[in-house]
Amino acid sequence: MAETKELENMILSFRVSELQMLLGFAGRNKSGRKNELQARALELLRLRSHPIQLKIRELYKSIQADQLAAHQMYGQTGSSGEPQIDQNMHSRNYYTTRQAISQQQQSQSSVSSGKDLPPAHQASLPQAPRTNPVYQSTAYANVTPQQTTSAAYNPYPYAPKVLPSPLQIQPRNQYPVHPDVRLRKLPFFDLLAELLKPSSLMPQGSMRLQENTFMFHLTPQQSTDVASSRDCRAGSKMDYTVQIQMRFCLQETSCEQEDCFPPSIAVKVNGKLCPLPNPIPTNKPGVEPKRPPRPVNISPLVKLSPTVANQIHVTWSADYGRRYAIAIYLVRKLSSAELLSRLKSRGVRHSDYTRGLIKEKLNEDADSEIATTSLRVSLACPLGKMRMCTPCRASTCSHLQCFDASLFLQMNERKPTWNCPVCDKPALYDNLVIDGYFQEVLNSKKLLPDVNEIQLLQDGSWENLVLKKEKDKEKSETKVVTNSQDRKIDVDTVDLADKWKTLSVENERSASHWTKIDIRS
Repeated sequence: MAETKELENMILSFRVSELQMLLGFAGRNKSGRKNELQARALELLRLRSHPIQLKIRELYKSIQADQLAAHQMYGQTGSSGEPQIDQNMHSRNYYTTRQAISQQQQSQSSVSSGKDLPPAHQASLPQAPRTNPVYQSTAYANVTPQQTTSAAYNPYPYAPKVLPSPLQIQPRNQYPVHPDVRLRKLPFFDLLAELLKPSSLMPQGSMRLQENTFMFHLTPQQSTDVASSRDCRAGSKMDYTVQIQMRFCLQETSCEQEDCFPPSIAVKVNGKLCPLPNPIPTNKPGVEPKRPPRPVNISPLVKLSPTVANQIHVTWSADYGRRYAIAIYLVRKLSSAELLSRLKSRGVRHSDYTRGLIKEKLNEDADSEIATTSLRVSLACPLGKMRMCTPCRASTCSHLQCFDASLFLQMNERKPTWNCPVCDKPALYDNLVIDGYFQEVLNSKKLLPDVNEIQLLQDGSWENLVLKKEKDKEKSETKVVTNSQDRKIDVDTVDLADKWKTLSVENERSASHWTKIDIRS
């Protein structure tokens, strides 16, 4: 409770810029008046999110650092003509007197709400003019004042101070040179060396378009490995097996970061423009298209010499409230076939594990009115629509349906998404396992050649699933065959030659008997 009250007081002491930075960090709306921003920031405390609490304390410390820097600028000695006093005693007496005056003014203030505010907010309240001198004469009783070189009387011996810009007052430790960020491991690349540790993109000045320059070197062995891995065959695309890879990410230390490009980024490697992934078009007005999160291969632009330094010049637009980092790695590119062989080398998950899952899924509804007695599973891969060869699924998935490991790796080699084709949830390479139960089903002689679906039973066994239409068709064909065998048809045979002879004899007999008729009578 006390911690929540302390965080509320910190939020109330924030200026509009700090409130917008906090809301942008939390993904909330940053527009509106100050009281609206404060209300949204106070609602974030209800989430009890540890990263948000750390961000609040970080912003509060930055405010204190700004005020401390400003006080130090005012407290420093002026020209050489002023009395030279012990600096430690000077600063100690200055802040002690300043604290006493602040406490006296706070006790005399009629605003009761200001008493509960933190010191950073109290310092921003209007104060009454000083009635007592800041530097007490008793504090310097033991100090021998130095004689001034000028005989003229100077009522204000301190030289005029010029207040620096806010970016100069801001401490540089907010942007560490090498932040402790961890980039997500890429399955199709083996990390060989770290050429440039994750380094901060530090904005300088108040301009929106910023620029930084970074340098890295190669060892003789690294230069040889990259040069010898180039594919120079005629008609083939010049590609490197051993690559120099450039990656960008956000400065977040809470978890592994995926690739993320800063807005309006442009990179030059040794003075040559580096091609970046094309931005994904968007229909939202006023929103800059984002680039797909992929690493960049800069091997063709790098000087493969151990005696010459490589220079990377980055320009980007400063994103309010977000910090970015750049890293350079030496990696070895892998193919989908190599990843498949590595997956098989891990071993196959025992069939009893899947058999236990089948029993658990079919027996968990045994007490309900509508119980599931069997499950229907397809042996065809959801990607290729053909029978699987290497059935696998992610250990993070809860379904029994598998997909073909070879097709899944080939798909992610072209466009890495690493999403399960069955449930569309993340299916990372490190979480893929080959299912021994379905591998036994595919290799079983019990499986019919034309059947791509099986039925899982409560005891963990399976049987071929034949559709009802196919069963009816088989029954009808069998019935036609049996009827044709049982039915007997009597057919009379007639000799056409004998019949023709009989007709000719009858015609001759009829022609021999003529009847004479007298027409005249």
